[in-house]
Amino acid sequence: MKLFRRTASALAAVILASVGVLAGASSASAAGPAYVALGDSYSSGTGAGDYGDSGSCKRSANSYPALWAAANAPSSFSFTACSGATTTTVTSGQLAPLNSSTGLVSVSAGGNDVGFADVMTTCVLQNESACLSAVATARSQMDSILPGRLNTMYSAIRSKAPNAKVVVMGYPRLYMLNGTCIAGLRESERAALNDASDHLNRVVSARAAAYGYSFGDVRGTFSGHEICSGSSWLHSLTVPVENSYHPNKSGQAGGYLPVFRARV
Repeated sequence: MKLFRRTASALAAVILASVGVLAGASSASAAGPAYVALGDSYSSGTGAGDYGDSGSCKRSANSYPALWAAANAPSSFSFTACSGATTTTVTSGQLAPLNSSTGLVSVSAGGNDVGFADVMTTCVLQNESACLSAVATARSQMDSILPGRLNTMYSAIRSKAPNAKVVVMGYPRLYMLNGTCIAGLRESERAALNDASDHLNRVVSARAAAYGYSFGDVRGTFSGHEICSGSSWLHSLTVPVENSYHPNKSGQAGGYLPVFRARV
């Protein structure tokens, strides 16, 4: 009888130990992949507030990378996206956290390579002809200089994080045409800027596809929430000026986050 009790106790101990090991394995597997968020102001969350100590990079706690990380508990989260970043500065200054253990990467870049801020400044401060000319120049640069720069950035990401799923996020259209705005840019300027955004998304998504990266097209989720919609998820010209033409908190949570989440 004593032998039976000792055998039963030993068996129970083995079972409990096995359950503990399995539970530990289950807990470990429940953790999300090591996540690195790269990119420009649309990924850093400029315009969404709550920037902490990130300085001029304006990394927001309300940005889609921070919101996704808070909801999914990745095994690690490195947030290096920075306002003003180009494909070149992403490559040179944001890739340090990437390694073979990185499981997930998000990135948005390209708008600053073709002078997004300068185009908007021209359109706001100068006449229609100057605005349309600036937009045309930016579109030309999307075809001439941007593909090669995107290739360099995407190649560098693949080299440093060969096992990662990479999600390339696009840009929303800025304006609802024939909307509620009674002042500001002319309708022809708004239409040209929207067309340029569409072209930028085509270039970025084509290069992302060439590397097997997933493209997050946010134009659908922002539809009905552009500037001049009456329910905008984007700042128009505002103070502080760096928030202008960037997603607000609702734009990050309702425009970017669902698209990113669907592609992870």
